[in-house]
Amino acid sequence: MTIVVTGMVATYPLGGVAVDYLAYVTGFQSLGLDVFYLEDPGHWFYDPRGHTFTDDASYGVAYLAAALARPGNPPPRWAVRGPDGTYHGTDAATVERICAHADLFLNVSGSCWLRPHYRGARRTAYLDTDPGYSQAKLAAVAAGTASEDAAYSVGLIRAHDTFFTLAESIQDPDCRVPACGLQWRPTRQPVVLEDWPFTFTPAASAFTTVMSWKTDVTPPSFDGVAYGGKDVEFLKFVDLPARTPVALEIAVSGAAPQQRLRDAGWRVVDGYAHSHSPAAYRDYLRAARGEWSIAKNAYVATRSGWFSTRTAAYLACGKPTVVQDTGFSRRYPTGAGLFAFTTLEDAVDALDRISSDYLRHCDAARALAEREFAAPHVLARLLRDAGL
Repeated sequence: MTIVVTGMVATYPLGGVAVDYLAYVTGFQSLGLDVFYLEDPGHWFYDPRGHTFTDDASYGVAYLAAALARPGNPPPRWAVRGPDGTYHGTDAATVERICAHADLFLNVSGSCWLRPHYRGARRTAYLDTDPGYSQAKLAAVAAGTASEDAAYSVGLIRAHDTFFTLAESIQDPDCRVPACGLQWRPTRQPVVLEDWPFTFTPAASAFTTVMSWKTDVTPPSFDGVAYGGKDVEFLKFVDLPARTPVALEIAVSGAAPQQRLRDAGWRVVDGYAHSHSPAAYRDYLRAARGEWSIAKNAYVATRSGWFSTRTAAYLACGKPTVVQDTGFSRRYPTGAGLFAFTTLEDAVDALDRISSDYLRHCDAARALAEREFAAPHVLARLLRDAGL
């Protein structure tokens, strides 16, 4: 079976981005499948060295090649299409031939420009990793209020024949993420457990997280309600450090109010310094005592059931996590290793409970990751749900 996996590793060469997308590549390979990685964003590439976008794909291509090189394993075939139409890694004719004979074209995040010569697979699946955002575009087109760019994007979404989403609650009555006439199949992020070994660090003092403060140019809106990003939710809990003896640290990128956060007791460190590469990102998570984090307002307010790919990695390392509930607590066991909070008091209580029996919660975190996020299990179910 041949699987084409798309992503944005060369487009956004950052550690967390690479880890998330390439988990699909490594996970499918662990099932003994032939995997081809394709990247064609249809726009310029981000260059973190200058915090700018460029039409030069060379830095991102080199970054991707390094990220795909896993010791002891041959790298998968791959291709990146630059803005000028040049293919790197594999030539255009080979890309077209692979896509035409693939069993599944998995467009993760809808990251790949779905050109006609990519559409020959038995199944062409769209994987919605940002619940609410894709659906807001779909709803706007249905209402006749979408921009020309949004309408074109929706046309590409609808060109797929199978639809997956990380909104695991999308079929629940109280989930506000609209289906927009599509049959969404819930899924979750796969984790390559071998990349996240259990790491017991009893001397570690801080619960940490890695986040962008605000990345939404246009917040999603449907049914007359506009939703926001992480900044909206974080400020609801800004006083948490004053309520707990546990150290709290955020590795943040973007225009965060750093002085306000420090005055409230948060440790604030540079996000890029701890996420510029997969290795740096893994090292930062593995050095933590645990994770405390919020979610985007769009995930929380819609009761989407979304679960953080980053949090799954913390759990795999054996790091207890205290994370804002998006509705995921209906599907994941909480109270040992994983805690869901909705109020400041919930978060304080969870941190206290972890401190009182730390090793037990570390063991429970790893066990939960093995049971819920192991890549072979998650991706085998995805294939079944795709009819393969």
